[in-house]
Amino acid sequence: MIQEQSTQTIEGRQAIKEALLAGHPIDKLYVLRGGEGLGSIKAKAKEVGIVVVDCDRQRLDLLSQTGAHQGVIALAAAHDYATLDDIWQKAGDAPPLIVVCDGLEDPRNLGAVIRTAEAAGAHGVVIPKRRSAGLSATCGKAAAGALEHLPVVRVPNLPSFLEECKKRGLWIYGAESGSGSRSVYDVDLSGGVVLVLGSEGTGLGQLVAKHCDVLVHIPLFGHTPSLNVSAAAAVLLFEVARKR
Repeated sequence: MIQEQSTQTIEGRQAIKEALLAGHPIDKLYVLRGGEGLGSIKAKAKEVGIVVVDCDRQRLDLLSQTGAHQGVIALAAAHDYATLDDIWQKAGDAPPLIVVCDGLEDPRNLGAVIRTAEAAGAHGVVIPKRRSAGLSATCGKAAAGALEHLPVVRVPNLPSFLEECKKRGLWIYGAESGSGSRSVYDVDLSGGVVLVLGSEGTGLGQLVAKHCDVLVHIPLFGHTPSLNVSAAAAVLLFEVARKR
């Protein structure tokens, strides 16, 4: 597990109830597994699309900044999440360029990808609701202001989103080395593009990879076997920008 740093927490049952009622942007809600009297808070969080994580008291104690969490801690989001309509509207009449992050767990990597995507002219970033870093304070810091200009959307199912993109005429390019992958420099990349980046450790998920039209890789000429995901994102996105 990657520990969040400099993340604002909201702790205690009443404080979190008030935050939910006020529509405060919340990235994740951590709730004591089996804790009594927490059902209404969990239900309200799920109703508004907040990821709820059941955990033990030890994890809550580690996350707590006050020492008085009462069995529930919310991690405040650095920015509101957008909707898919926000991405389509931002693209307007231009061919959409969308970055999909398939399970990036390090908030610094996610923030760096968002920063690069905005600089390269992307119209939005899409992440899964679960098994992914979110728009935490750490992510926001790494994004260096890009969250103010680029929609970031959470979806419950990445393969379904990719199928929607295909129906809109976009091509899905998955970043993946290995058999069947083509050099990014030999691919057209014109028109509507969805660039899918895999997780830091395992790359693209098998089901997500199956929904890609083309797998692409960056040719490497030294002894280093791979690039950090944020560095790879920069190379890939600016190659897309160059060809557009």
